[in-house]
Amino acid sequence: MLSRRKFLATAGCTVAAARFHVQGGSKIRVVLSIPEEATGPHMPVDFVGLSYEVQQLVDPTFFSARNSGLVREFKALSSTGVLRLGGNTSEFAYWKPAPDAPEPEHPQVREAEGEPKAHYYAVTVEALKNLADFLQATGWTCLYGIGMGTNTPARAAEEAAFVAGTLGNRLQYFQVGNEADLFGRHLRDPNTWSAKTYLEEWLTLARAIAARVPAAKFGVPDVVSAVSWLTEIADRWPSIQAPPEVTTLSHHYYFGGPATNPDVNIPNLLKPATMQRVEKTANIATAAASKIGARVRMTEGNTCYRGGKPGVSDVFAAALWSADYSLLLASNNYSGINLHGGTGKSVANSVGGSLPGDALLEAKGETPEQIAAHPHPFYTPIATFGSEYLLEPVAYGLKFAGSFSGGTLLKTEFSTKLQDAGVNATAYAAKLPGGRTSVIILNKDAIADLEVELDFGHGVSGAVETEILHAPALDSREAQITTSAKTDSLKQGKCAVTVPHGTGLRLTLA
Repeated sequence: MLSRRKFLATAGCTVAAARFHVQGGSKIRVVLSIPEEATGPHMPVDFVGLSYEVQQLVDPTFFSARNSGLVREFKALSSTGVLRLGGNTSEFAYWKPAPDAPEPEHPQVREAEGEPKAHYYAVTVEALKNLADFLQATGWTCLYGIGMGTNTPARAAEEAAFVAGTLGNRLQYFQVGNEADLFGRHLRDPNTWSAKTYLEEWLTLARAIAARVPAAKFGVPDVVSAVSWLTEIADRWPSIQAPPEVTTLSHHYYFGGPATNPDVNIPNLLKPATMQRVEKTANIATAAASKIGARVRMTEGNTCYRGGKPGVSDVFAAALWSADYSLLLASNNYSGINLHGGTGKSVANSVGGSLPGDALLEAKGETPEQIAAHPHPFYTPIATFGSEYLLEPVAYGLKFAGSFSGGTLLKTEFSTKLQDAGVNATAYAAKLPGGRTSVIILNKDAIADLEVELDFGHGVSGAVETEILHAPALDSREAQITTSAKTDSLKQGKCAVTVPHGTGLRLTLA
């Protein structure tokens, strides 16, 4: 019997051979000019990242060097990625420094639909030691979330000291508080809670941590939607005396949700207006970051909040979305992106106890076996199927975009405005370490193929290597990245390529 991994790999290779020769109902011809000089933002080598609930640490065998399947998939995604631990459940974690340490008293909180229930759990010494080994095995670093919602400065400082001493140089910074802009729903008084009161409380916790860990660095504020908080914090920052060291302004982003919302669909996920709204947010965030000498990172997000939507979050369309979204953020000087995922239980706990996508599948009449074939949560980049781990389509898009990591972005320009030409496509280019130029063209159109003449400049020569991000269709439950064995040389600095509808193409001057 084929394992699910082997089945998808076999099916992908079978359809891929045919896919490259199938053309759509129309062809759009454009010229893409690639400048020789790299004047855009630098895309860090650790741009690619994943986000998990802190509650995932309850199972100390999950983030462990002995969990070879998960280690393998992390390394397949990136050799220099960033693991972010946070999420809604981080607000109900408490530090347990010894097996016999008593559970602390917890404050009363309100219950709200869509928010985690007040279920408290311990972060243990064993879990953090295993996490350190896992990071060492994968080559990744960590953004470590410490709760604000039900924590105290003393406990936060004690936990931070152990985390810093255990993770060492694998720790990038602490994130204190998760989606604090929603605290008014269940953790704080909605009549008084604001960016100002948040910052005052954050400073108390951060200074307690810095007193125990003098070299501590921080990210702030990790809002879910109120990007205006970044601006307000940046405006208030000069008035703070001896502030803790903040390297990153952070926020979250989900395209839409929950899964029951009919507007969460493939056409809306991929349409140009979706990325135009992303760019507006990015402009606000990067302007705020520049005021305090920091960069922005999208530390938690995905296609559809509350666990994703089957048929949207777990199909190939999500790969094209994540590739485009990642590269758009890189072009706007973001330091990285962390797509949220994990096990179904941890994510379900973070949103109140269940995944809305399951109800959709049951309503469609899917059997328990069919439902189990979906990743849980539906948007997770790395799915867990028993003891087996598998990169999902959204991770392939992240990996495809991550091929630019370490490079400097170039400003590309099409000869025709693509929307006017009637095709939904984007293009990005970068000067990679070593001086090679690489171009990614994402044709998100469901019908039109794109014929592109790439113009690298008359004096540029060399062979061209290609990679293709593809699947049989936008709603396929798979994704593949295929490297072409054939290389074509430029002629007078130009070459022509066809990017089929629903496909990504990467060309690199060898």
